[in-house]
Amino acid sequence: MIEITPLNEILTALIAKKGRITFAEYMSVCLYEPGFGYYTSPGRKVGAEGDFYTSITVHAAFGRVVAREIAQMWRTMGSPAGFTLLECGAGNGRLACDIMDFLKERESAMYAVLCLVLVEQEPSLESAQREMLAAHLEKISWSSSEKFASGDLVFSGCVYSNELLDALPVHRVVMTSDGLKEIFVTCSNEGEFIEEVGQPSTPDIEAYLKRLNVELFPAQQAEVNLNAPKWLSAASKALKQGFIMTIDYGYPAVDLYASRRKLGTLLCYYRHQTEENPYLRPGLQDITTHVDFTTLMNCAEDAGMKNIWFGEQYRFLMSAGIIEEIEEIERSAISEDEKLRLRLTLKKLIMPEGGMGDTFKVLIQSKNVIAPKLLCQRRIGG
Repeated sequence: MIEITPLNEILTALIAKKGRITFAEYMSVCLYEPGFGYYTSPGRKVGAEGDFYTSITVHAAFGRVVAREIAQMWRTMGSPAGFTLLECGAGNGRLACDIMDFLKERESAMYAVLCLVLVEQEPSLESAQREMLAAHLEKISWSSSEKFASGDLVFSGCVYSNELLDALPVHRVVMTSDGLKEIFVTCSNEGEFIEEVGQPSTPDIEAYLKRLNVELFPAQQAEVNLNAPKWLSAASKALKQGFIMTIDYGYPAVDLYASRRKLGTLLCYYRHQTEENPYLRPGLQDITTHVDFTTLMNCAEDAGMKNIWFGEQYRFLMSAGIIEEIEEIERSAISEDEKLRLRLTLKKLIMPEGGMGDTFKVLIQSKNVIAPKLLCQRRIGG
């Protein structure tokens, strides 16, 4: 049953003005309309009280392993006297807090020269981030998405994101007997949101697929994320020297656009349940699609960057230090029951086939760093 929300009126007015809108426009309003969008309205989105879990809600060990790798980035850059960490889409600041706690505790020399910039589209999250990161406030500044995209931020260090790109608005397409068409959103006579197909709204859509040598099968639907390359371009321009670390669920293009994905990868999340209909409750449910990592790697090469490492989350965590984190838990003074609980909890991060271990991927790219040696490049167990 379709739930009427404050966004229905906004979307209906937009469609009345334009006749129809792209799915990217619809998704942008649903997720980011000021005050009413899923990510720009009050309320807990992540964890038991929210709509979904992420790696950072499982255990602090995830952020601590990411911190180990960030410290290694600093060392492989020659331990510079200044290093900027920039997180896009920090949410309540949990991941940033776990990273900063580890660096303050274990990497005091790096922490002394470190600054953290949080780039967030929703200004109201700053208060939650200040509370979460209270022990590190002297190290932190805030910036807007607009300033990040404009190229005004320039620094050396690391840009990182966790489950950001999957929430960027996407165009949806379908292969018909008349060729590639775009899926638009309009209103029925009864006022419900419905889909109709038409010529692509921009030639960039076909160019995107052509570069990947992707040709969809008859009736196959897919998503085209034109915003992800723009984000990567902004991140690259911001970096004088350093790394970009992208953590998200997705695939290389050959897998993402495979014929078995007849309806694409679009999914919604509401109260820990998946939903395939994005029109049910605008603004109240998350809308996501899987990330095309091949395009991100191609864009890096275009920008003069290097693709250093790409693989499943469990491989990254195993190589970069999750075993050390588990060993520290085993050596701690907590009870055996608590140790067992934590072992089972951490399995969610690294277990493939049903856990987060292979669903999530990690992509690390570098700019102006000579022969970087990162922890994730080590052989597992080596």
